[in-house]
Amino acid sequence: MEAWQNFFLAQVGASAALAGLIFVSVSLSLNQIIGSKTLPALAFRALVLLLQILIISSLMLVPQDMRWVGFEVLGIGTLVWLTILYFDIRTLFAAGKEYFLRAASRMVMSEFAGLLYVVAGYHTVMTGGQGIYWLVPAVFCAYAVAMLDAWVLLIEVHR
Repeated sequence: MEAWQNFFLAQVGASAALAGLIFVSVSLSLNQIIGSKTLPALAFRALVLLLQILIISSLMLVPQDMRWVGFEVLGIGTLVWLTILYFDIRTLFAAGKEYFLRAASRMVMSEFAGLLYVVAGYHTVMTGGQGIYWLVPAVFCAYAVAMLDAWVLLIEVHR
């Protein structure tokens, strides 16, 4: 597990900094975001995904049995995946015909990112440690979704 410490330490710092970016982008465009049917959920999804990286990466730095790590990742991953699913479905219905395809494609991406954590947790529980390799694509997918959401909140909201 020591070989992973630098990776997870980097993720703690990066996810915290990027979560701050989400807060800044929301505060800069608060009126437009609150006035939208879909943007508050978008901001929330980005924050939840970054918070998930922060919490799981922090837990990975704590010395503990890998099966417990697997249960933690599985539990957090499932909770976040279900939360994101709820908000994605709400956003999909609120998007209307004009933005339905965009909302659906973002939903696929965010659900995939969320499910990778569930896979990582389950595989870690079952193998006692090999599942943490699934956290690498999970983290990168979560960053991709959060950064796309941040782009919308910072730039697209003003177009």
